[in-house]
Amino acid sequence: MKKFSLLAITLLIAISVQAQDAVKFAPLDASPLDIAYSPNKAVKFKKTDNPSPAIKVIYSRPSVKGRVVFGDLIKFGEVWRIGANENTEIKFYKPATINGVSVPAGTYSLFAIPEKDKWTIIINKELDMWGSYAYDESKDLVRISVPVKPVSTVIETLSIAFTSKDAVTNLVIGWDKTTVEVPITIK
Repeated sequence: MKKFSLLAITLLIAISVQAQDAVKFAPLDASPLDIAYSPNKAVKFKKTDNPSPAIKVIYSRPSVKGRVVFGDLIKFGEVWRIGANENTEIKFYKPATINGVSVPAGTYSLFAIPEKDKWTIIINKELDMWGSYAYDESKDLVRISVPVKPVSTVIETLSIAFTSKDAVTNLVIGWDKTTVEVPITIK
């Protein structure tokens, strides 16, 4: 009976291992997915604070890897998804105003048209796209031109963060030697 039980257990383990081998998991993405919140979830809050988010950005983070990013990898004058893989999404938990345009609470796509000295930032109503290949300008909700702010130290991996001053929240995008800031007012 012991031999039979041992054989049965061995057989079950072998079947279990074989079943696990049948699933082919994807390797780690070269441009991992990340999320940026406003207010920043990493900030230490007191128990009495209610740090419910006002804005969330979901994006993939490509790296420079020795390449010339703006003007070469990301062409000047062309729509870019601000990141890699699926298009970047921005969610407003509350109504907002960008460049004088009211943005209802909701989820949108975030695109840019980079130029050497300025970017056009685009909030678009279309969701669930791969990159900017199916971008449709007729679905733009907001377009705002923002100046490029060069930085001296390379930002190796595309990064998005928020800063706040008074009633304005700035969406800050940085990659390579470039940053831009998009002023947003939450209602």
